[in-house]
Amino acid sequence: MKFVDELNLSGRRVFLRADLNVPLKNGVIQDDHRIVATLPTLKYCLEHGASVVLCSHLGRPEGREAEFSLRPVAVRLSELLGKNVALAPDCIGAETERLAGQLTSGEVLLLENVRFYPEEEANDSTFAERLAKVADVYVNDAFATAHRKHASTAGITKFFQDKAGGFTLKDELSYFSRAFHNPERPLLAIFGGAKVSTKMAAIRGMGSRADRIIIGGAMANTFFVAQGFNVGSSLYEPEEVERAGEILKELGAERLVLPIDVVTAKQCKGGEKTTVCPVQSIQDMALDVGPESIALFKAEIARAKTVVWNGPMGVFEIEEFSAGTYGVVDALSSSTALTVVGGGDTDLALARRDAFHKMGYVSTAGGAFLKLLEGAELPAVKALSS
Repeated sequence: MKFVDELNLSGRRVFLRADLNVPLKNGVIQDDHRIVATLPTLKYCLEHGASVVLCSHLGRPEGREAEFSLRPVAVRLSELLGKNVALAPDCIGAETERLAGQLTSGEVLLLENVRFYPEEEANDSTFAERLAKVADVYVNDAFATAHRKHASTAGITKFFQDKAGGFTLKDELSYFSRAFHNPERPLLAIFGGAKVSTKMAAIRGMGSRADRIIIGGAMANTFFVAQGFNVGSSLYEPEEVERAGEILKELGAERLVLPIDVVTAKQCKGGEKTTVCPVQSIQDMALDVGPESIALFKAEIARAKTVVWNGPMGVFEIEEFSAGTYGVVDALSSSTALTVVGGGDTDLALARRDAFHKMGYVSTAGGAFLKLLEGAELPAVKALSS
């Protein structure tokens, strides 16, 4: 597999698949982190004599819906680059091909939302070939979509002789390799969030590699049930209890670190009266890990040399239930370990704590990050190597 800095780009037109899937509210971008993450690869292409056709999806439109247009992204890119980034009327078709064909070195054209077509997610070969018509070099920098076998991330690659990963993809795979394949030990994995079903494979994948695994958030409740504890009105997944029990046996108390106390309330909302109780005595709804658990987790982080974290320890968006998640953020911020963090909710916690710059690496992905933790192959990465 090659990366963009191994290609001759001078005078060539690059199809750059980026992840510009930013949150919008009334047509206004709420967070441009993903756009900014694309800039190093985009600027490298332009500075080395290429013109660039940018491609991305935005949201989950059902057909051509105006609210999912990439127009606000084109405006923001123009501001960040200090040059006009035109928005094509479509991602395929004669007019889009004409506009791309007129590009000169240093110019950028942004294609309209590729998910306006269901053929994108179906990885339709004819659609992929039509996308490929606008360029002669392919670069994929959209790591967050690398676990999806879509037309613009996988199918399109067979229509290019020259193809490579961008710098975001390179950094993601490099840091993951350091944390997963050749870590400085002890290696600690931290999993949190609401649904254990989405992370069970990743927990098992890390089970054969990590020295310790911490599990927090609502997903810990399923493990409590597997231990025979009552969880009151807490969220848990009955269908995952058996698998949680298997993991408890596989890893044992020495390697699997669960909360020992929780913060509970009658309802999941601000202003509620809260109670701290041992995990064996939950009556209401467990919404955060308790102070003893936070101290336990901080001690584990202090011992670690490499830490991989995905998912919050509680409903941190509500102040009363934020101490566990922010406790982990603070511990990682002061840690000398290599810290690799991934997942949308986790990113939000870092942002609220102004701690992005204190982490070793913050992944741009959620699903792709988890797939790597599972030990699974990423279709978009494989496509660049074939």
